[in-house]
Amino acid sequence: MKRILFWALLVVFGLLGAACGGSEEVITVYSGRTSNLIGPLLEEFTENTGIEVEVRYGQSADLALLIDEEGDRSPADLFISQSPGAVGFLAGKGRLRPISDSVLSMVPEGFRNADGLWIGISGRVRVIVYNRDLVDHSELPDTVFDLTEERFRGRLAVAPGNGSFQDFVTAMRELHGEEPTLAWLKGLVENEARTYANNTSIVQAVGRGDVPMGLVNHYYNLRAKAEDPNGASENYYFPDQDVGSLMIVTAMGVLSTSEDPDRAERLMRFMLSDSAQLFYSEQTFEYPLAAEAVPSSALPPLSSIGLATYDFDRLGGGLERTKELIDESGLEYS
Repeated sequence: MKRILFWALLVVFGLLGAACGGSEEVITVYSGRTSNLIGPLLEEFTENTGIEVEVRYGQSADLALLIDEEGDRSPADLFISQSPGAVGFLAGKGRLRPISDSVLSMVPEGFRNADGLWIGISGRVRVIVYNRDLVDHSELPDTVFDLTEERFRGRLAVAPGNGSFQDFVTAMRELHGEEPTLAWLKGLVENEARTYANNTSIVQAVGRGDVPMGLVNHYYNLRAKAEDPNGASENYYFPDQDVGSLMIVTAMGVLSTSEDPDRAERLMRFMLSDSAQLFYSEQTFEYPLAAEAVPSSALPPLSSIGLATYDFDRLGGGLERTKELIDESGLEYS
């Protein structure tokens, strides 16, 4: 009888422990990508694995600064950055841990950190989106530096607070120098460039004819065209490897303070799986970056675009200085 009571008590305490969540698997993600772009994948991951994902959304740069401020107290296991600049910032601060070779090998070398601290999962190309009813293709600039010319006065939209814009400016600094970059930013202000909160707002404004053109990532307009094939907005890729057509990747890194890095890497593997990469290609019109992934037929082949080549690892260390230059130029955030 005592033995039966003993085992009964063990069962009861075991059930209480489970009810209190002691056995529940949870991963905490800080995401610089919005919920509509990453949420469906996180939900699918939970459905497939039973691992709950707690997400904190925000601007990539702001979240990176927050993680650094939190230090060893950060609850985050995994950081998903809209662009490599913010995740590179954390790598430089020693806030990321090395990723296992089995995960690193899923991504080509050009789209991962040289020290194995972060990987790219999808890619976007910087473009000009323009309204074909307001802008003739022959009027479009040969280089992004032409946008400070008088003929573009008041005709360009930018999103200074956007992470991809900031990464693009960082790349411009590294490739062309700080002084020409600051001069270009000031030139935008003098040329009465209009500022918007994000890429979506720019594409919508261009489509309505509120502004003739804007600097954005390529996939925003492709998504708009999927909803309205007759829309007037079109993408323009700068030729000859101009920095205006820079490829920027969405990046992921495991926090050095993560209590379960293996679980974090499990989510990384899922993000590089066939279903997740197909989501990027077919649903968000981004370029999938897993080694075996095939881009959607709606995407121009990368070989047909004069992409600017750049070492993504150099973006992280320049993030803070880039924001200083944007502020110094007088370009206002919306």
